Amino acid sequence: MKKMSRRMKRMSRAPKVQGMNLTSLMDVFTILVFFLLSSSSSGIVIEVPKQIVIPSSVVETEPRETIVIMVTPTAVLVQGEEVVDTRELLDSKNPIVVEIGARLNELKNSVIGASTKKAYESKEVTILAHENIPFKVLKKIMGTCSGMGFENISLAVIQKASQS
Repeated sequence: MKKMSRRMKRMSRAPKVQGMNLTSLMDVFTILVFFLLSSSSSGIVIEVPKQIVIPSSVVETEPRETIVIMVTPTAVLVQGEEVVDTRELLDSKNPIVVEIGARLNELKNSVIGASTKKAYESKEVTILAHENIPFKVLKKIMGTCSGMGFENISLAVIQKASQS
């Protein structure tokens, strides 16, 4: 039998650690998960290009995921793809914009992923228009969307603090 050193004897008398207590660690992780879940569902943010200055308004409801039509002083874009020149729309006598209707039909046939499918099936359109765009142009765009079955039309605005 081998002789034990003093250190070995002292260590053998110390209480043995049976395992780690994970309760406090789990509490920290649970709180962290709840914090991340609650802070991540704060709403939808629509990126506004620099060339569009949208008007301000008091808004009560949060935006939903929809098809986005951007109207800049130079072009109209549907889901990021340029479809028609804004000046052409202003000069046109036709109340319907054929190019926008064609792009909406194209989106119907090219649905990829759950979010795109949800946006198309909601039959909602959000129009981001520069604040100086004439209403005549917006009316043609809204008429085209309604004719294509997109009857829920929202105009994007900058949310100001409520005045109450």
